[in-house]
Amino acid sequence: MARLVKSGSGWRIGYDAEAPEFQGLIGTDDWALELTAAELDDFCRLVNQLTTTIAQISHELMDEETIACEVETDLVWLEAEGYPHAYSLHVILLTGRGGEGRWLSAVVPKVLQAVQSLQVF
Repeated sequence: MARLVKSGSGWRIGYDAEAPEFQGLIGTDDWALELTAAELDDFCRLVNQLTTTIAQISHELMDEETIACEVETDLVWLEAEGYPHAYSLHVILLTGRGGEGRWLSAVVPKVLQAVQSLQVF
């Protein structure tokens, strides 16, 4: 498999193994960031880490309590903000060309699902 792009209203994520420098793509209808393989790997790992953390702490929160949870590597910073069942994701590239974007809570489940499908390959 050389190229995979998944998208929907308000989100997109993709991977192109044959691209010379930027193998990954993340974005929405309004913005997009090309990622190196290392940045995409960190992004996917951080998304999974946030998802696990939110699931673990959700049982300790009252229904009306919101969360703000951050994780980062040397390459990528990621934050989830909102309720455990409905949160936005904010991403910032920390090196090189930089860049940042945010997915609204309504599309985050689709982004999470797409991340899982990328990791199958």
